[in-house]
Amino acid sequence: MIAKVFDDYLARLGVPHPGAPSAEALSVLMRAHLERVPYENIGIQLGRPPGIEPELSARRFAAGQGGYCFHLNGGFAALLEALGYDVTRHVAGVHETPEGRGASGNHLALTVRVGGTAWLADAGLGDGPYEPLPLRAGTYRQGPFTYRMEPSVTEPGGWTFHNAAGSPFPVMEFAARPATMADFAAEHLRLSTAPDSPFLTTFAALRRDAKGIDLLRGRVLGRIDAAGHTQRTLDTPEEWFGVLTDVFGRDLADVDAADRAALWERVSRAHEQWLAAARKLRPAAP
Repeated sequence: MIAKVFDDYLARLGVPHPGAPSAEALSVLMRAHLERVPYENIGIQLGRPPGIEPELSARRFAAGQGGYCFHLNGGFAALLEALGYDVTRHVAGVHETPEGRGASGNHLALTVRVGGTAWLADAGLGDGPYEPLPLRAGTYRQGPFTYRMEPSVTEPGGWTFHNAAGSPFPVMEFAARPATMADFAAEHLRLSTAPDSPFLTTFAALRRDAKGIDLLRGRVLGRIDAAGHTQRTLDTPEEWFGVLTDVFGRDLADVDAADRAALWERVSRAHEQWLAAARKLRPAAP
């Protein structure tokens, strides 16, 4: 019998107790997690970043909230361990350049060993794989997206994951050595509070399903799937908050009227700054 918090977590995922660990059950759990627990930074945007203690994350997920990689993979790892899986946490790095820069510490990666096979089971990338990937060099197709795994050249014994084309972070690298949540505390503080942190400067929500990715950056809602990339601007707070609940499955019971007003004002101000910067980059009319 697992603790009630994990029963509630499974209920959020819509998954009954999956039984003994297996590769099939791991895939079911990861797919459900990506579909139902969004990558989002509401707490950071409101100036009250949630902690990354795994049980706290599990309780927040059960209550309908999401988080970013330290929350998502931290909570998912705890759930998997409660279900009997052999889970290893790794210090990792997500990078904006295809060359990467090693395990910089701005990401928590998970590997899971089931029946003698090791898998990358990363529920914290936002736009990453829908199902676990084997820790084996190769190219893997999932839905409309293609991923690649290869041994890391900068982290001995570690691995490099190449995300699908078009991702703002095309490479994730992780070290072989096991990590604990304490290894991410300092970076979580920086990402949650530093003025130049992208989690403070930009609102983001992402959700993965079998056919594609939903993403909300600021006030721009996008969808990436086999048909390409479509996007539209959300013009009212009612529409914006409706998308958070209806598309991303984010329960907003923890976001009161004052929070909503502050969040909409912050997102709108950033949107106007983005538009102004885009106008400056446009070539002058002939």
